[in-house]
Amino acid sequence: MTAVGQQSGGGMSIGSVLDRLRPDFPDVTISKIRFLEAEGLISPERTASGYRRFSVEDCERLRYVLTAQRDHYLPLKVIKEQLDALDNGIRSVGPDGVTTAPKGPRVLALAPGSVSPTEFLGERRVRMSRADLLERAGVEEPFLLELQKSGLVSAGPAGFYDEEAVVLVRTAWAMAQYGLEVRHLRAFKLAADREANLLAQVAGPVALGRDAGARDRAEELVRELAALSLSLHTSLVKSAVHGILDK
Repeated sequence: MTAVGQQSGGGMSIGSVLDRLRPDFPDVTISKIRFLEAEGLISPERTASGYRRFSVEDCERLRYVLTAQRDHYLPLKVIKEQLDALDNGIRSVGPDGVTTAPKGPRVLALAPGSVSPTEFLGERRVRMSRADLLERAGVEEPFLLELQKSGLVSAGPAGFYDEEAVVLVRTAWAMAQYGLEVRHLRAFKLAADREANLLAQVAGPVALGRDAGARDRAEELVRELAALSLSLHTSLVKSAVHGILDK
């Protein structure tokens, strides 16, 4: 075992913590643990020489964070609020009788009806074939081909589609029933691409940072900005169509 994985009487090394977590969270890395520390979710002690020493409580906090991200798609700010509540002795009893942290608010103080950053998490993507997509979306092949030619829908590198493709195809079909042709929907795609490029300009430099967890921090930033962008878009459309028939 390397030095990073050794334990001592003063607690666990970061490698030992990794060994404990990986059976349940195979994607966790040392960089991820350091990022969560930088975000204030754990505070391991340091030896005189500066090495991190993790307690059992630190390990359990990490397990709590990783579970909340994987199973409940919670942003880190919400998870931190829950951990702070637990630290302060604030707990709630769920319907199953289990004592848990209270449900945290959304990561941002959003207005009613706004979009949460949790909706932009990319975990647990479903891989489905072209036939599965057609069946679930309830459309015929020619319509899907038209969407693809217009760049509105595309398969992944391996030729599979995800849940977002189902929602997109269903929505496009519903709009088509009102007389909007696929070529009309290109305007929505172009607007979405412009918004995504704008977010990339903000988050890109963060991802290139040399500090541990720079990419994780950039992904959190993208989700928050994307949620705000979509909420702003919704508000602008509502404002634009208000009284449109009176013009």
